[in-house]
Amino acid sequence: MILDRLTEIDQQITLAINSLHSPVTDQIWLFFSHTQVWFPMYAIVLGCLFWRIGWKRALVATATLVLMVVCCDQTANLFKDGVQRLRPCNTQYMIDNGLYMLQQGGLYGFFSGHAANSFGFACCSYVLFRMDRRLRYRGYAAWIFSWAALVSISRVFVSMHYFGDILCGAVAGSIIGLALAFAARYVCLRWITTGSEPESSRHAESRLE
Repeated sequence: MILDRLTEIDQQITLAINSLHSPVTDQIWLFFSHTQVWFPMYAIVLGCLFWRIGWKRALVATATLVLMVVCCDQTANLFKDGVQRLRPCNTQYMIDNGLYMLQQGGLYGFFSGHAANSFGFACCSYVLFRMDRRLRYRGYAAWIFSWAALVSISRVFVSMHYFGDILCGAVAGSIIGLALAFAARYVCLRWITTGSEPESSRHAESRLE
């Protein structure tokens, strides 16, 4: 069957990626895999949003990013409970074929909440920053999407997800992040005035409308 063949390919890709480990890289992937270490980065991004797009729009942006995290988390949990695909670290076939385990977690892993949240944050924050037309934010895009990719792939290295879990999580998170970001952008451009904001923000708005 096609599904069985896809599962086999996913297992082999996961084992190949997971096998690329060393004492140094193990610590790097564990670092990327721990969500708590990224809280300061989130705070900096939010602070930059307040600086670049004005406090009114930044409040909407903050609420949007929080909603994005909730949506990504809950969607991932619904799929995990519905699909019930065992994580690699809980699958005897993967263990017997040399899976290198750095972490163990919940029973089910499809799809990756880490991938959904990181790519959702990358897509959502980039679109929100683009409300400020004074900069193109290409550097930010390169950095934030690279970060999202590293966070996501770290979950394969620590044995918590298959590569397919990562791909599906990244796609789901990107869709959720883009949908919410464009909705927030519409709200900001339609209903949020900039009369009390700096002159530079008013000029940016005039170019957007």
